[in-house]
Amino acid sequence: MVNFFFAAGCFAALIGVVAGAFGGHLLKRALSPELYDVFEVGVRYHFYHALALLATAWACQQWPGAWSTNAGWCFLAGLLLFSGSLYLLSLSGLRWLGAVTPIGGLCFIAGWFCLGIAALRA
Repeated sequence: MVNFFFAAGCFAALIGVVAGAFGGHLLKRALSPELYDVFEVGVRYHFYHALALLATAWACQQWPGAWSTNAGWCFLAGLLLFSGSLYLLSLSGLRWLGAVTPIGGLCFIAGWFCLGIAALRA
């Protein structure tokens, strides 16, 4: 899992850079300020949790077990659900996608909880 979560963190950061550049160069003029802010929140949390995946890879090596592994899966799910829903909402304007975002946020919270428990149980 160490290699998988480290690679996932690297690729998530790569996608975050691309999304940020896309937003800053192309979307800023095309979206309303409100929808652009939504996109920016998605990028911000995307980066935070790309770094969290790198930390999780390290944690999986230091404290192998279900808690650190579950943290990585929660962070990945959070990236897809939280940032993904915000990207789609800002690009499509479909407001119902906002209902998915809190589920991704809960995944992020669960990931941090799991990572903390992994540290305490070590």
